[in-house]
Amino acid sequence: MDPDPAPLLSTHAIEALQSIDPATLSEVQAFREDFVRFIMPYKFGIDEISTKVSILREEFAELHEYNPIEHISSRLKSAESIEQKVMRKNCDASFDAIREAITDIAGVRIVCSFVSDVYRVFELLTAQEDVRVLRVKDYIAHPKPNGYKSLHVIIEVPVFLSGGPIPVPVEIQLRTVAMDFWASLEHKIYYKYDGEIPGALVRDLTAAASTAGQLDLTMEDIHRQVRGDDGGVHYALPVFV
Repeated sequence: MDPDPAPLLSTHAIEALQSIDPATLSEVQAFREDFVRFIMPYKFGIDEISTKVSILREEFAELHEYNPIEHISSRLKSAESIEQKVMRKNCDASFDAIREAITDIAGVRIVCSFVSDVYRVFELLTAQEDVRVLRVKDYIAHPKPNGYKSLHVIIEVPVFLSGGPIPVPVEIQLRTVAMDFWASLEHKIYYKYDGEIPGALVRDLTAAASTAGQLDLTMEDIHRQVRGDDGGVHYALPVFV
């Protein structure tokens, strides 16, 4: 006979739960249900955008010269991350207030081959009828002081639940492979030093961002030469009214 499976909770945790009075336990369970009801549309919002991008990626792979989308990833903010942002923004802790104040609970990252592809994928995605653009921050045209580059877009998509459609904001970050590599390294260093990065490292990171930017320009130029397009590098963010 197989041994009994290990319990999901430790003995100490089980005893702690048993010591909670029924009223408190009921409140905890009610809050958990409310949080699941709050967070679920954001998960579905990610699913909606991921599906749209996957369709574009497969179409390019099957029917066009090359695929501008290298890969896609997503993340859903944890309850702890949401709580920290609520405190930083000093907003009310109600679900309605959080829904209004925090627009990056759902996040999708799209990594493209070239800078021009970033803008092209952005245009294709936001041209879809059920996608509404809420905000755009172009850190490619206007990098952050530390050299960070990426196109940040807050869009809104309808999520169809049993009670009807719900508009859900999703933050989309579009960047090149070089930008993504730099941002990943910067993120790791930022957390290693708890946000207080030594000056020498900051200078090295800024220099590396400049090198990555030059790499993107060079690769874009080579790409255009291969395609027979010698019109130079030209890309711009569409204007939304």
